[in-house]
Amino acid sequence: MNRSDRSRTARVHGAAAAPARLLLLALAVWSAGCSGIQSAVNPYGPQAERIAWLWWLFFSVCTAVLLAVTAAVLLAAFRPGRRHVESVPPEGEPRKQRIVIAATILTVLILVMFFAADLRVGTRMTAAPAAEARPVAVEVVGHQWWWEIQYLDSSPDRSFRTANELRIPVGRPVVIQTTSRDVIHSFWVPNLHGKIDLIPGRVNTIWLQADRPGVFRGQCAEFCGLQHAKMAFTVVAVPDAEFERWLQAARRPAPPPRTPEARRGEQVFLQAQCSMCHTIRGTGAWGRVAPDLTRLAERRTIAAGTLPNTRGHLAGWILDPQQVKPGNFMPPTSLDPDSLHALLAYLETLQ
Repeated sequence: MNRSDRSRTARVHGAAAAPARLLLLALAVWSAGCSGIQSAVNPYGPQAERIAWLWWLFFSVCTAVLLAVTAAVLLAAFRPGRRHVESVPPEGEPRKQRIVIAATILTVLILVMFFAADLRVGTRMTAAPAAEARPVAVEVVGHQWWWEIQYLDSSPDRSFRTANELRIPVGRPVVIQTTSRDVIHSFWVPNLHGKIDLIPGRVNTIWLQADRPGVFRGQCAEFCGLQHAKMAFTVVAVPDAEFERWLQAARRPAPPPRTPEARRGEQVFLQAQCSMCHTIRGTGAWGRVAPDLTRLAERRTIAAGTLPNTRGHLAGWILDPQQVKPGNFMPPTSLDPDSLHALLAYLETLQ
């Protein structure tokens, strides 16, 4: 075999191996994100199960097509007597035409099947939940870069607001009305549903349901500015009885501080700039431009999923939020050590 033949053979082998490399790369990417608290193929509710079923259908069919094409390429590349380019004999033309026609028909059938499956899943997902399922009504408002959550009730005095953590009952649908106060955001909890856009001046509605208890990560899925990547939230699914107890407790105002240090911390909060932006129900703080802090201590994270809700992280966030999340709208707060510790002691009582 001369040098040109060896070069041609190497190119054929490389072209034949390329689909296999792509398949291995796709499998590696898929296996890295196929489980966990932020995975569309690890469903915890009926809506997510439909999406996962559709994903697996597409994945299975596309994998079969890729394997078939790879096999055909390898067969053509290593077929004995076909090392060099040859003209097709006239008697072989009808057979090749039949193969092309059959492949075209199969491709059309696959695309029609994909369309029908997608239409079926989309229709079922947009159907309203049954009234006898006692759906929970929630409003979610997107801000740069945090989530305002309001639990709605037919009696306005029983509605209340929280932020960045959505608590839901297991086995009951949660109807979520979404909108935005600034730019377009997108509400997405992969384990429970697909995403829906939050558009200023428009209300979009989605419903989701968790069939098992769990803690799930949600994320803004539409680029919304500098801190888009740090605009996350947590969904906590708990048994129905536990949710009802939490709901009753969450409607109450914040408990009064009991220790001298916590009482001093409340005064620090009310006298500093904090009370101009935040709300703590039961106090004189009624700011509406920043998250409601009435039940801050029970949240798992602060700064919209950016940091764990611990005393040290909370102190750093209060003193210099721009260091943690540059570009957010919370200004630094200058406090002496005693005032800071008193404020932290007070915030830890908010649950």
